[in-house]
Amino acid sequence: MAETNKATNRKQRRAAAHKDLKSNGSSFKSTTEIDDAGVEYLLKHPDRSGPKGKTLLQLAEERQAELNKGKPAGWNIGGNTPEGEVPFNDDPIGPFGNAILYSISLSMLHFTLDVIVYSQYREDVIWNEIFKRTGTVLPIFFVLVYLLHVPVSFRFPILRNLFFLATSIIAGCYMVYSGNINGYFFVMKTAPPIGTLWVWSVVEMSLPYALASVLSVGGYLWWNGFEIF
Repeated sequence: MAETNKATNRKQRRAAAHKDLKSNGSSFKSTTEIDDAGVEYLLKHPDRSGPKGKTLLQLAEERQAELNKGKPAGWNIGGNTPEGEVPFNDDPIGPFGNAILYSISLSMLHFTLDVIVYSQYREDVIWNEIFKRTGTVLPIFFVLVYLLHVPVSFRFPILRNLFFLATSIIAGCYMVYSGNINGYFFVMKTAPPIGTLWVWSVVEMSLPYALASVLSVGGYLWWNGFEIF
């Protein structure tokens, strides 16, 4: 009997709580009406008068000016590169690094031309002699590249280009002449180093000078009626 009364009381309490929840719910009611304050807000024009205080750019300039006060005069003449860092237009590896990269590449080119010349004359490739010649020209190319990549050589770009222009024209014309006039044994000995020097000179020049070099050698070839072998 007692358990029945407890169950009845529990049901009554739940019903009363549910009734209170409905009666005490939110008083918010949706509406499509707009009051005067809402209309004024919608019709209000945005403020286009500009910033009332300092902009971020102005604050950054003032901060930079404060940082520059303690630095010596003329510290930023060379550009805006931070101290201790290499400018983007500078050579990051220097003449010594260039000499290593160029000399290895040129030696590989010399090796390739040596093999091509042997194949051109249908001779058996003597590999030990080719490797020996490649090892001989490697230090020579290293010294040449190093001397022509030091900062002093870049201070006179016109003279530098004229030097490589003359070298490329002489090497290219001699290459054409030797291949058409001299015997195969002489060509086998001289074509690889001369051809490598010719290619390197063209690579080192500015584009107008390189085009002038190619046109000069092509004109020499056409004028003398030589053939490309």
